[in-house]
Amino acid sequence: MFMNLSKTMFLISLISGTFIAISANSWLGAWMGLEINLLAFIPLLINPNNLLSNEAALKYFLTQALASSILLFAVIISFFYSASISLTENYSINLILINSSLLLKMGAAPFHFWFPSVMKSLDWWNCLILMTWQKIAPLVLISYSLHIKLIIGVIILSLLFGSLGGLNQTNLRSLMAFSSINHLGWILSSMIVSDNLWYTYFMFYMFLSITVVLSFNNFQIYHMSQIYSLMNFNPLMKFILFTNLLSLGGLPPFLGFLPKLMVIQMISETKMLFLIFFMVITTLITLFFYIRITYSAFMLMYPLPKWISTNFQSNMFIMLILNSFSIMGLLIFSLIYSIY
Repeated sequence: MFMNLSKTMFLISLISGTFIAISANSWLGAWMGLEINLLAFIPLLINPNNLLSNEAALKYFLTQALASSILLFAVIISFFYSASISLTENYSINLILINSSLLLKMGAAPFHFWFPSVMKSLDWWNCLILMTWQKIAPLVLISYSLHIKLIIGVIILSLLFGSLGGLNQTNLRSLMAFSSINHLGWILSSMIVSDNLWYTYFMFYMFLSITVVLSFNNFQIYHMSQIYSLMNFNPLMKFILFTNLLSLGGLPPFLGFLPKLMVIQMISETKMLFLIFFMVITTLITLFFYIRITYSAFMLMYPLPKWISTNFQSNMFIMLILNSFSIMGLLIFSLIYSIY
């Protein structure tokens, strides 16, 4: 009971820290909100029964402390140059430092060295928070102070490392980490065009991540070998799980294709054709390792275990609703747009 109350308190502090950071009118207030968010997330990562999670919490704390110190240093430089720490008054000399510190907090390439190793040691709920909620405050702050040349370089590297890094992964949490890095490249590229566009893309990404992580957590699947053995008891659930992975990768019949289509359409109006070409090629690489997993699960025969005693009915109704919207969401949106 005490553990549940303490985790609830830290979760509320985590959410409050994010709102403080995105609603601040100065860099010092934003830094304070990021620190509250960090100090509330560390106790959620720590698990007394898992030494790997404690190691991941230490890695996360050291990385975030480094990023926070860089951000605070940039704020001091801004104060010396303009006697102001307002979010709206930024100079090129500290924009690079501010953007770099926030990109390090998110785990965007080339500052992604900590992200897969931390994700690999956490449970699925903490992975979900790290992939979605922990990116909100840095993304909003970057949108306030966008250094275009730096961001374009980060976009290309995030797309490249996110797609190539997932090719040799057997741990599903590491696979989701590299997929998140790839999606971060898409989010930053949509941020160049419009704020509303990256808001929309991020909401779709959050919904698809919740759907996939809920499925993995419900069946307690952490490695690819578990997919091939545990999911044979129910072919329907196996089909739903893998179609969700394909939707997260952006395969056209599914909902995950819609935000990518919107980003490509908007960026094509800015004549950045090389960036569009690179985004599409790296997404095809990401789809390749998703389809490789899916093909192996669907086409190869595996022995059917008879000793599974897990209660698979927990959260089943919520899972079916989320999964059906993830699979058929593109059709629903098409019908809505055709009506209006």
